[in-house]
Amino acid sequence: MAEMEDDLADVVPRGERPEDDEDSERDEDERDWVVWDEEEEEEVVVDTHMHPSKIDTPSERSGHIAVVDGNFMFVWGGYKNAEATGSFELYLPQSEMWIYNMETETWKMQLTEGELPASLSGSCGVCVDGVLYLFGGHHTNGNTNLVYRLPLRSPVLRWEKMSNLKGLAPTCKDKLGCWVYKNSLVYFGGYGYFAQEGHRGIFEFDETSFIMGNHIARGWNNHVHVLDLETLSWSQPVTTGNTPSPRAAHACATVGNRGYVFGGRYMNYRLNDLYYINLDTWEWSEMSVPQNGPVGRSWHSFTPVSQDHIFLFGGFTTYRQTLSDAWLYCISKNEWKSFKHKYTENPRLWHTACYGPEGEVFVFGGCANNLLSRERAVHSNELLVFNVQPKSLARLSMEAAVQHRQQLEGIWDSLPKHLLYSLKQRMSSINTMGS
Repeated sequence: MAEMEDDLADVVPRGERPEDDEDSERDEDERDWVVWDEEEEEEVVVDTHMHPSKIDTPSERSGHIAVVDGNFMFVWGGYKNAEATGSFELYLPQSEMWIYNMETETWKMQLTEGELPASLSGSCGVCVDGVLYLFGGHHTNGNTNLVYRLPLRSPVLRWEKMSNLKGLAPTCKDKLGCWVYKNSLVYFGGYGYFAQEGHRGIFEFDETSFIMGNHIARGWNNHVHVLDLETLSWSQPVTTGNTPSPRAAHACATVGNRGYVFGGRYMNYRLNDLYYINLDTWEWSEMSVPQNGPVGRSWHSFTPVSQDHIFLFGGFTTYRQTLSDAWLYCISKNEWKSFKHKYTENPRLWHTACYGPEGEVFVFGGCANNLLSRERAVHSNELLVFNVQPKSLARLSMEAAVQHRQQLEGIWDSLPKHLLYSLKQRMSSINTMGS
């Protein structure tokens, strides 16, 4: 759940949550039982209460993943309110992959096949050379440390469980971060089970994790784990320098050979510190954050938008405020600048943010209110688009053609086929709005 616990509130029946006082914030991790081995995990039955999703747009959700490949954004997983009574929160179907075409501004849903992962929240998803890699997360039986891959450019989307990985795997966890570098996935932090012998780093036990009959120690960590996609092996580098504290629900960004991490939750605090790790030497460095910079937060997004800038949006403060502020961090100047935008009335936490090929950041989903309160969570399926770079001439021309379609539609057939196709796709989405 969040603030005083581990920043997670996925599928706990609200009627079964402890009293909402300062020392009793809990999360769905507090279970009477948790799956440990892979065979049990494969038997998990999920989504039995879900209704079919609408064809034209994905369901509202939080705790999902989103990645970009080319002009397409792929959205998977997360959870939403139950439609019947609002007393429960349910995971979204693990078979559904929602695909957003950033050029035509249209959604479509494609069913996936193969070795499907369980329905999850708080997973870590990244795209490398057209392949989605999914690690960790939380499902109805607890946390997982399984890894799945999904080639996104195939006509059939087929999941593969990466079950033959060598080396010592990370513990089962969720709400972690990831950097992609030199065909390796580098995972940092998270909230999950007690560290196994041989894991390097700090594990900070969460005393509240034993509440409600959960007998498995859980807490925050600052572990660094590397998954080499060539050798298919796990390893843990020996890091040096000023190491960040354990944390979860932080946000990571890769720029060059640096892996940046901002904020997150550690024990009773939501942080506004900024670190980077040199992914060649494994040395940590801490960057100063000015007093007039972004406040401490978790469940935010931190998205690279150039070789010198990272875009920060939203999140959740120590004082249970859901944020709508945006910032640009300049790497070369170590400088934060507030980013003006039109979504100041659209706060978000536990959303996703992806950078598209046209200089835009696409923020999808998330929760708009205090996820810890007894009020019904306001999960979103809105897409907030932030223009952080000037639009291309082609994009401006496309928008002008749509805006003045009544005058120009008669000469569209003279356009190149790929432009005509894009215009018609965008027009089809406009024509079906409100139907």
